Amino acid sequence: MAELEISKPRGRIPTFRVIKIIIGVLFLVFVSWRLFTVLVVEDIYTPATWVRFGISGLVIGGVYSVIAVGYTLVYGILFMINFAHGEVMMLGAFAGYFVFEAFNTIVVDPASELNFLNAYPWLAVLLAFIVGMSVSMVIGVLLEKIAYRPLRGAPRLIPLISAIGASIFLQNAAQLIFGPKRRIYINPDILSRSAGWTLNIGGEEVIVTYTGVFTFVLSILLMIGLWMLVQRTRMGRAMRAVAENKETAALMGINVDGIISRTFAISGALAGAAGVMWGIQNGIIYHYVGFIPGLKAFTAAVLGGIGNIPGAMVGGLFLGVVESVGPAALGIDFQLKDVIAFSILVLVLIFRPSGILGEVLSEEKV
Repeated sequence: MAELEISKPRGRIPTFRVIKIIIGVLFLVFVSWRLFTVLVVEDIYTPATWVRFGISGLVIGGVYSVIAVGYTLVYGILFMINFAHGEVMMLGAFAGYFVFEAFNTIVVDPASELNFLNAYPWLAVLLAFIVGMSVSMVIGVLLEKIAYRPLRGAPRLIPLISAIGASIFLQNAAQLIFGPKRRIYINPDILSRSAGWTLNIGGEEVIVTYTGVFTFVLSILLMIGLWMLVQRTRMGRAMRAVAENKETAALMGINVDGIISRTFAISGALAGAAGVMWGIQNGIIYHYVGFIPGLKAFTAAVLGGIGNIPGAMVGGLFLGVVESVGPAALGIDFQLKDVIAFSILVLVLIFRPSGILGEVLSEEKV
């Protein structure tokens, strides 16, 4: 007797999909209503104000992108989220701060009281970045060797818990070493946070600050440099081979542990550069300064496609602009910008978990 074939009824939409559609429609209706109210009915902000929001978003988005690339590098090879990455950035910011402080106390011309920081500003900035990136690079490598390498064969949840523990440890260590007070970055005069070029938008002046242009341009150059390293160099090919299949890469003579350590070193160096840029642009650092930017950079990495380097770049810039423009466009308090950022994370996880450009994994999902 022939077996009866039992199949699911066709044409029935799964319950979760219906819920997703309802949430999406309600979200689009709410956003459309708020945008219409703020932009058309109330018309509170001038074109110059919107330009200011956009410029601010691009600058902070560039920093998010640099941090997010560090997340996505590690994820692409080890399939883990390094939640201590924000604290690695924070330590790089402190290293750059102390370099500027030291150069600010060195007087090169007693007659005019000219210090080293302003006598040789670009050399001081270069050295601050070198020290900040070097410190973060060392911290990144030590994290990999101490907190992650012994757990490499463990279930995925275990390294994640270790990363959270490392994050808390670095925060408290920085508080004990540097103190809880907030410190002010002393920039060279040529990177004064109040100076810049002036644009005339609709009869209003918009200042494009030197620090903003410097931060944005440097972040783009760093991301292009990383992309070239991964795509065009021998080490980059080895990194991609390890990300594809560790066992096969080892059989081909690649030092897998060495490549993973170098990946953490590159990730740490990028975090250190982001930390110094954060200090130069925003001016205030303390032991907790890397936590929120680290979470937002993780959001940017997920938004662009975790494990995807161009996706992390796009996600960071997009998140920075949305975070800057969003509160004004929706007519809500600017203190709620973090709510917008993390709401985007929730929506991306619901509607497109693979991100804008798609995720790139080191192994197939199970």
